[in-house]
Amino acid sequence: MADYNVGDIFDSREPKEGSLDEMWTKYKSSVPLVAPNNKRKIEIIVIGTGLAGSSAAATLSELGYKVKAFCFQDSPRRAHSIAAQGGINAAKNYQNDGDSVYRLFYDTVKGGDYRSRESNVHRLAEVSRNIIDQCVAQGVPFARDYGGLLTNRSFGGVQVSRTFYARGQTGQQLLLGSYSALSRQISKGGVKMYNRHEMLDIVKIDGIARGIIARNLITGKLERHFGHAVLLCTGGYGNVFYLSTNAMGSNVTAAWKAYKKGAYFGNPCYTQIHPTCIPVSGDHQSKLTLMSESLRNDGRVWVPKKAEDCKKDPLTIKEEDRDYYLERIYPAFGNLVPRDVASRGAKRMVDEGRGVGKTGVAVYLDFSDAIKRLGKDTIEARYGNLFEMYQRITDESPYERPMRIYPAVHYTMGGLWVDYELSTTVFVWIG
Repeated sequence: MADYNVGDIFDSREPKEGSLDEMWTKYKSSVPLVAPNNKRKIEIIVIGTGLAGSSAAATLSELGYKVKAFCFQDSPRRAHSIAAQGGINAAKNYQNDGDSVYRLFYDTVKGGDYRSRESNVHRLAEVSRNIIDQCVAQGVPFARDYGGLLTNRSFGGVQVSRTFYARGQTGQQLLLGSYSALSRQISKGGVKMYNRHEMLDIVKIDGIARGIIARNLITGKLERHFGHAVLLCTGGYGNVFYLSTNAMGSNVTAAWKAYKKGAYFGNPCYTQIHPTCIPVSGDHQSKLTLMSESLRNDGRVWVPKKAEDCKKDPLTIKEEDRDYYLERIYPAFGNLVPRDVASRGAKRMVDEGRGVGKTGVAVYLDFSDAIKRLGKDTIEARYGNLFEMYQRITDESPYERPMRIYPAVHYTMGGLWVDYELSTTVFVWIG
């Protein structure tokens, strides 16, 4: 890899004018625009067609640019975005519980272990409200209350309800919405779709990405494709972990080739640990199954107070003999503590010898109180497909018995360095 100036890496390229909460708004209002007649002359290559790639390709085509989109699957609908269960956050304050752009900004920075670029996170919080409206316009069937209005549920690490969701299938429904928008642009001729194509290399002219070399996975032929800009929307590299929840996802070819061409890597060990996965049951497994974080909205996490009770049937353990340790240690958040806190808490219980299940490497997630309070029908409407998935894997019904959960590697959030100044950047990184 060529020598580089450390100062170049840490130059955020963020707007230079305005305070944190207004710099991107000012930039968007004053940035030079490309005239409609010139947009038709510009070609953009988009690598990856998950939520980031398909929505970027559709949006750019809608604006008038020529777009080439590439994915190594047989269809953009096969992207790993389909596996996302939980929801999408937006500071709309529909619950009137005090949410705001600032609270979403603060919670996101804190949830990212203070490693995120603050101005970009604030911009994310600003546009979050419009994203929900865009998704609804694309036909995403978000959950609604009895009166037909969009409803929310809580997620870990926050004290407000801001998560818009479609049961446990939010990623699938969002992907279908963005895929519909992409298909519309394909039919209009604005996007040329290249399925079963794998990007093998990036072509640089005068230090700027101007094209790619791709392999047609059907014929094996190498192809050259030109573009005025190249967007890498290829996901993370979670497959480097043996037992993780990521069975599909990126094969990291694009990110690795970009790195070899001089792109900078940032936070390569920034790994998401998910606290609500179905525990390991034996050495026959090739992956772990994720259960949505939304389950902690109504489920209560506990282990027996006494180690000798861990092998007992959980239904026989009395209430006074249960340790609802998250509620005990973190009363302000309870079971909705941040993911890293919940994960460390579960491991601490197991290390103390109070893990449950046959392996002793699990804690309980119990819905009995929520079912008594809200009724089985309400819980089924919120989590029915997740409960069905759990029952098929474990042969136990969460309506009748507590779930067993334990932390697992979910995905990686590190990757190629983000740089927003398109006139000088080598790559644009989304996703």
